[in-house]
Amino acid sequence: MSIFISSKLPHAGATIFTTISSLAVQHQAINLGQGFPDYPMSTELVNLVNQAMQQGHNQYTHANGLPALRQALVHKIQLLYGQPYHEADHITVTPGGTYGIYTTITACIQPKDEVIILEPAYDCYAPAVELCGGSVKRVAINPSNWTIDFAAIETSITPATKMLIINNPHNPSGKVFTKEELDEVERIVLSHNLILLADEVYEHLVFPGQQHHSVLGRPALAQNSMVCFSLGKTYNCTGWKLGYVVSKNEQLMTEFRKVHQFNCFSVNTPLQVAFSQYVQQPQPYLEIGGILHQKQQLLQQLLSHTGLEPMPCQGGYFQTYSYKKLSDASEMDFVTQLITQYGVAAIPVSAFYGEPTENGLIRFCFAKKTSTLEAAAERLKKLGN
Repeated sequence: MSIFISSKLPHAGATIFTTISSLAVQHQAINLGQGFPDYPMSTELVNLVNQAMQQGHNQYTHANGLPALRQALVHKIQLLYGQPYHEADHITVTPGGTYGIYTTITACIQPKDEVIILEPAYDCYAPAVELCGGSVKRVAINPSNWTIDFAAIETSITPATKMLIINNPHNPSGKVFTKEELDEVERIVLSHNLILLADEVYEHLVFPGQQHHSVLGRPALAQNSMVCFSLGKTYNCTGWKLGYVVSKNEQLMTEFRKVHQFNCFSVNTPLQVAFSQYVQQPQPYLEIGGILHQKQQLLQQLLSHTGLEPMPCQGGYFQTYSYKKLSDASEMDFVTQLITQYGVAAIPVSAFYGEPTENGLIRFCFAKKTSTLEAAAERLKKLGN
């Protein structure tokens, strides 16, 4: 006898990342679709985790995170953004950045609340809102240069609007918000008394010459904000799923922790012990932007004769490319062709929109070994012929 349930996400299936990765495996394609590095992480950090386990740090730690790690993060925020935060009241350690985003939405959004997201948008935002009974208001970022239409954001705000979500640096575009753009975000959030959910998981993945303007550096805006970070993204260990959420608003953090304590309760202890020491070293997180910029420039150079046109990119793991000079196929069809005929996987940017949208753009992950990028480019060199 079958059991009937009414789906809370009736239109959701496998994510685009699962679909593309499966297709890549099937056709033995080089996977530049999913966002994880294929090069080694820090041996020192691995050794610190092993040491923590061997020293017996294997049981539950504090539900809000290992106090030593939260204290180290407070010092890091002060160093980078010049603002005081308190480890007991303002920081909660989470099993990854996506968890922090989901828990923030769950804690803050009630049925019929409206949440504004900027598209293209990372695919976890809208489903979390829908699971809470909220509704999503979508505002498109200009796909020709990734500029933000703040007038459109203003127009979309109604008395039911509760939250604005931003992603900086932005996935999939690689856009880094300017100071003036964050000024506009602050003006809108404070004038309408919205909650700002700021996804800053690529905080340190910013190229030389660019600056990451964090919400944490703005005391007034921070009072209305929940800001999500990922240690996995920063330190090339995405499979460890460790992150943290910061808020100056103690009421918001209290509600966040209410949900958190009944979900995972406590996060991987030996990883927290290791990071409590490792994050005290500024060099690793200050160097990563330059390393990724070299990889982005290499891939762009390698693809320069393929007919794929690079779009503006200032940070992150990803760069979008236009294939309009090569094909008028849909983005999914073009990506499928890349996988099946050329042996290279990418992600269609249309997957980051709620409604069917075709701009002739695909996303490549450049956070890969030089040999991986060179091998992918070798397979794609016939595209422009």
